[in-house]
Amino acid sequence: MDKLVILTGAGMSAESGIKTFRDDDGLWEGHDVMEVASPQGWRKNPELVLDFYNQRRRQLHEVEPNSGHEALSALEDIFNTTVVTQNVDDLHERGGSSNVLHLHGELFKVRSTQHPELVYDWKEDLNIGDTCEKGHQLRPHIVWFGEAVPMLEEAALEVLDADIILIIGSSMQVYPAAGLVGFAQKARKIYYVDPNPSINYELSLIADLKVIDAPATQGVPAVVEDLMRV
Repeated sequence: MDKLVILTGAGMSAESGIKTFRDDDGLWEGHDVMEVASPQGWRKNPELVLDFYNQRRRQLHEVEPNSGHEALSALEDIFNTTVVTQNVDDLHERGGSSNVLHLHGELFKVRSTQHPELVYDWKEDLNIGDTCEKGHQLRPHIVWFGEAVPMLEEAALEVLDADIILIIGSSMQVYPAAGLVGFAQKARKIYYVDPNPSINYELSLIADLKVIDAPATQGVPAVVEDLMRV
């Protein structure tokens, strides 16, 4: 069974109504990114950070996976499939994908500020005073700017072993995630689905590259149909 690795970015979930919350001026919902998504911001104003992610969590309750998410699940019947996503939502899982690796954390999880191995499912608001089993404040289970990406090595190993790579809704410009494709050594085909694809010459050097200039709900089902014929 061929190994298929699917790399997804914000464009994967955009059509479900998930805001990217990064404005043209670089602000996130009116906040400087370092105020709400960095260890410094957390130390300075944890209430603001918690409120920011509480709003994101509430929004996630209101959206559903789109046809792109749902189409991907069919690929598990014919490929050894791993989804590597930059997204912190759970729409891949709700769409039927069973092997999902979240590079940047998960919105519906929280962890201890002092014992990061203590991770809990959490679908409601997180507040000051909510603590882990050892009595320490909980924080969003999100990789903030300036923090290491703990799942990056595992993701690189997945790409290293891939026969086919499918990139969806990602500019492939933001590191460290953008560097993952560089680990592809045995891939023979790369699909790239995005309404505004950033054509990366290096991708065509790695493998046979097919670019689908379309949003996820249109492009992904077309790729799935193509892959079903492989």
